[in-house]
Amino acid sequence: MDHHAAVLVQVDPLSASVRLVVSGCLTERNQQAVRPFVVRARTLIPPATVTVDLTGADHVEAAAVDLLRWTLDEDAMLEGSGPVELLLPDPLPGHRPAQPDRLLAPYGGRRGPGTTPGLAA
Repeated sequence: MDHHAAVLVQVDPLSASVRLVVSGCLTERNQQAVRPFVVRARTLIPPATVTVDLTGADHVEAAAVDLLRWTLDEDAMLEGSGPVELLLPDPLPGHRPAQPDRLLAPYGGRRGPGTTPGLAA
């Protein structure tokens, strides 16, 4: 099963805040991908409050949240900068089973004679 996370960066210079909206799946294996976004947010508006918003994620592992918190708390590059807040859904969403329709036609198209595999008809 693929566990991908996407991050949308929302910057509000008037309130000196940066919001990192994470969607998809946050797991032990991919949680480290969030850290560079937090570090980069610090360079955009140095005293800014950075909010990592996980409320819209499809799947969040508790261990991933613990590792992310530890990483951000122990990161020397973030010392002396504004706070980092984690917004979490309650309860943490578990992984949903794969949908059979998506497995058969991942791009929403039909395959048949004269079509290229992987491309919608």
